[in-house]
Amino acid sequence: MSALINANRRNFLQAAGSSVATLAASQLGLIQPAFAQGASTPAPMGPIRQIDAGTLSIGHYEAGPAAGPVVILLHGWPYDIHSFAEVAPLLAAKGYRVIVPHLRGYGTTTFLSADTPRNGQQAVLAVDIINLMDALKIQKTLIAGYDWGARTANIVAALWPERVKAMVSVSGYLIGSREVNKKPLPPKAELLWWYQFYFTTERGRLGYQQNTHQFARLIWNQASPKWNFSDETFARSAKSLDNPDHVAISIHNYRWRLGLVEGEAKYDDLEKRLEQGPVITVPTITIEGDANGAPHPEPASYAKKFSGRYQHRLLTGGVGHNPPQEVPKEFAQAVIDVDVF
Repeated sequence: MSALINANRRNFLQAAGSSVATLAASQLGLIQPAFAQGASTPAPMGPIRQIDAGTLSIGHYEAGPAAGPVVILLHGWPYDIHSFAEVAPLLAAKGYRVIVPHLRGYGTTTFLSADTPRNGQQAVLAVDIINLMDALKIQKTLIAGYDWGARTANIVAALWPERVKAMVSVSGYLIGSREVNKKPLPPKAELLWWYQFYFTTERGRLGYQQNTHQFARLIWNQASPKWNFSDETFARSAKSLDNPDHVAISIHNYRWRLGLVEGEAKYDDLEKRLEQGPVITVPTITIEGDANGAPHPEPASYAKKFSGRYQHRLLTGGVGHNPPQEVPKEFAQAVIDVDVF
C-alpha cells in the first residue's frame, strides 16, 4: 500500500405575502435570489469549541438552543466554516441547534497523534462526522453541505441513514468511485479538473504548499465567477487553510480519487460499499447554482439516487459553487423545508 501523506444580516421571514410567494417558488423547485453576492463581511464565527472525536480534536462553532433539533453544516474545499456565517444565525433563530465543524485539515481541527495518517479519502471524512456526533451525544441530525461537505453528507446519509433525519446537498449525489474515475472525461470536463491533475505531481504539492491562499482564491473565482466577495471575506476563511495538515489532506484526497495512493485498510469495507453507488433513502433537497463554475453533475443524472422524498432546486441569478455563503437565506430555507418533508 502506498504510504499515506503525513505531515443577522436580514430578518429571515418577510411579510406574509412574501412568504407565500417564496413557498410557491420552492414548490416549483426554482428560487430566484435577490442577489448572488455577499454584502458586508460579518465578524469571524466564534467562539470555537474543541472536542476529542475519534482521531481528531474537532473545532466547531455552535449556535441556537442546546435542546433544539440539530443541524450539522459541512463546508467544502478550499473554504471553511464561514460559508455558513449567515446561515447559522438564520437557523438558530428558528430554534435549531446549529453545529458547523472545521473538516480535518482546516481551522482548529487537529490530530490527537502525530502518527495518524493524514488521510483525505472520502469515507474518513464521513467517519469524522459520526465520531463528532457520538462525542456530542447527538443521535440524529439534519445535515447539509456543499463540495467536500456535500459528499461527506451524502456518505453519512448513505451508510448511517438512522443517524440522519434529512439532507440538503449542493450539486446532488457526489459519492465517488475510483473505478469510474479511471475513465476519461470529454476534454472540456477534464479542463475543469486541472487542479486535480496538478496535485498528482510533486510540483503541484509544492505549488499548493507555497501558494495556498493564492490558489484558494483562484478556485473561489473559478467556481463562483459572478460572486463578488470582498478581500476581507476571503481573508477570514483563508486563515483556516493555514492548518498544518491542510496541504497533506488536500493532496491525498485528490490522489486517492485517481487511485494513485491508497487509504487506510480499516476503511476498505466502507469504500467497497460506496463504490456500489448506494441509494440515499433519507428525505433530500438538492441544490444547484446557475453559475456554478466547478465540475458538477447534471441533476437528471442523480435524481434516481434519492429514494426518499426528494426535490431539486435551481438557484438563479448568478449563484456559483458556494450557495450558503452567496445566498444564505435560500440555503437556510432549504434546510427548514427539508425538515418538514
